[in-house]
Amino acid sequence: MRILYQLLVIFFMMLHGAAGKHLFPRPLDTCVAQNGRCFPGICRRPYYWIGTCSNGYSCCKRYVEV
Repeated sequence: MRILYQLLVIFFMMLHGAAGKHLFPRPLDTCVAQNGRCFPGICRRPYYWIGTCSNGYSCCKRYVEV
């Protein structure tokens, strides 16, 4: 009976892979989470630097005037 459960788990994982789904979710992109954009080099006006993107670019956010 235990083998049946293991086979069902393996079958479920194979279905997930065939559907193109990730078994474990990817980490959230922190730049996008902060409403930023990735730019190569340094941030230019009207953007300011808030961090580094996963690809090594600068994470920049637009100035918001109140």
